[in-house]
Amino acid sequence: MNIQEYIESGILEEYVLGVLDPAQRAEVERYAADYPEVRQELTLIQQGLDNYAQSHTQTPPAGMRERVLAGFQAAIHAAEPAREAAAAPVSEAVVRPIASAPPVAEESAAPGFNWLMAASVALLVLSAAANLVLYNRWQSSETQLVALQADQSRVASTMQAVEKRLDTRTQELAILRSEQFRAVDLAGTPTAPEAKARVLYNKATKAVYVDVRHLPTLPEGKQYQLWAMDKGTPVDAGVLAAATTAGDSIQHMKDIANAEAFAMTIEPAGGSENPTLSTMTVIGKF
Repeated sequence: MNIQEYIESGILEEYVLGVLDPAQRAEVERYAADYPEVRQELTLIQQGLDNYAQSHTQTPPAGMRERVLAGFQAAIHAAEPAREAAAAPVSEAVVRPIASAPPVAEESAAPGFNWLMAASVALLVLSAAANLVLYNRWQSSETQLVALQADQSRVASTMQAVEKRLDTRTQELAILRSEQFRAVDLAGTPTAPEAKARVLYNKATKAVYVDVRHLPTLPEGKQYQLWAMDKGTPVDAGVLAAATTAGDSIQHMKDIANAEAFAMTIEPAGGSENPTLSTMTVIGKF
């Protein structure tokens, strides 16, 4: 599997945004556990997403929530007298003498008062409905804003990842073209005759880079380890990352003060203090 192509596929950004199905999320988590490069890329994407979200956070208008809730409460309180009046028991009719009956003008005022009460309740109900529509639209706009920010954050994270890879490739190209580095071709041993690699060594700065052309697939729990030979004594130059072993990139190894040759062996994950000569895969000298 090509880990670099997997990283560049965009699935890691989709994982951080939470748009993958459970099977795809499990696959990403498995690769992140097996490959440090995937785990590191996930961390960078998450940091980019968090930084973008924090820098673009927008606060709803001040008092919006309080105004909406106040409108609902006012409508409810205004409707309570009408409900109580409708539920009140009908009082018994009172028989009065004709002389004591109230004037006709006063009786005609009651229907007008009832009409005004009904109109007021209707207006309050309409106001509550308008507030509800406004609140729903505000929530919808807020949801759309969050979705837009998520899309922008995803694009920003992708651009950061692309810029990072471009910087890495530019640095690698500069090293490969630099005249300060001496190249040592490492040829396969009888145990792996098709294996090929190259070491770039800067004697002035002591810097060492390794460029894998082809190496056999490693058993579980094993890593390739580079050794510098200084007057016949092997010196640890570090272990190769999975991406380097696959030939996806060149890797900066440990600085070496002096070297006459370089070789690679297969060691337990994390490396060994001394090389396992029986697993030597490639070797080359100046």
